[in-house]
Amino acid sequence: MIDISVKNLIKSFEIGDNLLDGLTFQVDSGERVGILGKNGCGKTTLFKILTGEYDYDEGELAIAPGKKLGLISQIPVYPEGYTVEDVLDTAFARLHKKERELEELAARMAAGDSSRGVLERYDSLSHSFEAEGGYDTTVRLGKVCNGLEIPPAMRAQQFDQLSGGEKTRVNLARLILEDTDILLLDEPTNHLDLHATEWLEEYLDHFKGTVLAISHDRYFLDRVVGRIIEIERGKAQFYSGNYSFYTVEKERRYLEQLRQYEKEQAKIAQLEEAAEKLRLWAFKGMDKTYKRAFSMEKRIERMRTQDKPIGPEKAIRVGFSQQEFKGDMLFTAENISKSYGGRCLFSSVELEVLGGERIAILGDNGTGKTTFLKLLLEEERPDTGKFRFGPTVKYGYLPQIVIFDHPERNLFETLLWEDNCSAQEARDRLGAFRFRGEDVFKPVATLSGGERSRLKLCQLMAKNINLLILDEPTNHLDITSREWIESSVEDFEGALLFVSHDRYFIDRFATRIWFLEDGRITDFRGDYQAWLKKKAREEELRGVPRFQPEKKPKKEKVQGGTKQLEKDLRAAERRITRLEEEQAALEEAMALAATDYQKLQELTEAQTALEEQLTEAYEKWEELSEQLAEADR
Repeated sequence: MIDISVKNLIKSFEIGDNLLDGLTFQVDSGERVGILGKNGCGKTTLFKILTGEYDYDEGELAIAPGKKLGLISQIPVYPEGYTVEDVLDTAFARLHKKERELEELAARMAAGDSSRGVLERYDSLSHSFEAEGGYDTTVRLGKVCNGLEIPPAMRAQQFDQLSGGEKTRVNLARLILEDTDILLLDEPTNHLDLHATEWLEEYLDHFKGTVLAISHDRYFLDRVVGRIIEIERGKAQFYSGNYSFYTVEKERRYLEQLRQYEKEQAKIAQLEEAAEKLRLWAFKGMDKTYKRAFSMEKRIERMRTQDKPIGPEKAIRVGFSQQEFKGDMLFTAENISKSYGGRCLFSSVELEVLGGERIAILGDNGTGKTTFLKLLLEEERPDTGKFRFGPTVKYGYLPQIVIFDHPERNLFETLLWEDNCSAQEARDRLGAFRFRGEDVFKPVATLSGGERSRLKLCQLMAKNINLLILDEPTNHLDITSREWIESSVEDFEGALLFVSHDRYFIDRFATRIWFLEDGRITDFRGDYQAWLKKKAREEELRGVPRFQPEKKPKKEKVQGGTKQLEKDLRAAERRITRLEEEQAALEEAMALAATDYQKLQELTEAQTALEEQLTEAYEKWEELSEQLAEADR
């Protein structure tokens, strides 16, 4: 069944400049789709069109009848004075309406009204109220709030006084509680810490509805989505896999298009040379060759159908000017403690950092990660203890929010004044970081968050440093900007200390983990994957429950022998194997027919029918497996 159908959608904000220019795609029920594209390509605009906030100029848009669609936007807004509890309670608005009507009907019945209409309405309403979980709202609310770390004290706060991350968590909780059929997620992990992000991923793994996600979190896309729709030049490009598949397939398609383009250009050059000779012979009196030259030129024009494909932007390859590090020890933390308002962030911290180490500081929001960096940088003072740096240590710091002392200056002036470099050197360095042409004369105040981080990195690279300190370096950046920063850090040979929730970044760089929790710092010597395995083992030993879907009712025990059950089970497994092979073949055919809408529609209908058969086969296999297990006891 198709949940969302978009055909030839056109949307423009300026005359003659279509942001969405014939966008066509469809999303089937239960699919997990990632929406990718450069900043400004129209991803968020598409979501606002789907929710009805924006109109579209031309095209067709259809949402499956009866399907409830919900959006997690980047900036949730609610009426002034709403508490977090009020926001969460809006998820039960329909149930509250039914509850009020039930109370009114109960009052009428208590007053002696026993008419048939009142009794039937009360009976029907009470059954639907119970079926929709009207008596379990408190339990459901508690489970979701626990999972997304929304404590009772926070539920009493006014919503507009929360931080961006807290607002995101509350709005996400509301949408989950509403039992939405189609979830639209616009950068859902931007303000979530690792714990909340992992909880969201597990929730989505068991969510039975449809998910469309705009995200720059590559780890999230790999774990959640099974298909990618990229918006490029206002149109949709399709990739039948997660983000890792997309990156490989996009490169393959680009190289194939480039080969076709170069082959076509070589043929055109050959024909042009031949046409030129024919024109020359015609000029010398051979009239017949003129017609042949004219015909050949027409052929050349027909061949000029393909623009040169645009490849991925090359990664920044600019090395840091590095200070020679003499000695083993970079810095030590000696008995460091810090508290705020009676709450201990960490105490008695003893750590030692050696040259060349790459350390990730992890922990939930509010555990003191950024505070630890501020203590290290002497922006704040610890309650006890001190840091000792080696004599040759020189650090560079990229904060989470980059602020320049003189935002009115343009990029060129910023480098001239702050870095005391020549005009040519300033231009060369800015050019290496993708600041070219008139861009270098833009005021710093007008730069986006990613551009400010890039400019700050450009300045840091000219300094002789052997310790690079980063606070959420990829937060709020698109995927291209994240890759730029990663490629800049890649060749840095000094020590790296960073706070991040970007698991892709952590996985790429961390060789040591400092984890802040319960007022202490756990020092783990190993990479991120080793850390995840350690956490999983500890949770197993403690018996920590993971997110679990509702369990199905236990099947009645089957009496008798097991031979027939085993035979039926093997037959079910063979059927599943055959259906899965057919499904794989269909997916390959759909990928090949990505631009043929009619063919794609036919294949999609076949896929839907096949998925129904596969679901039925899985259910049959599960039923037989449970019966066989019961019979063996």
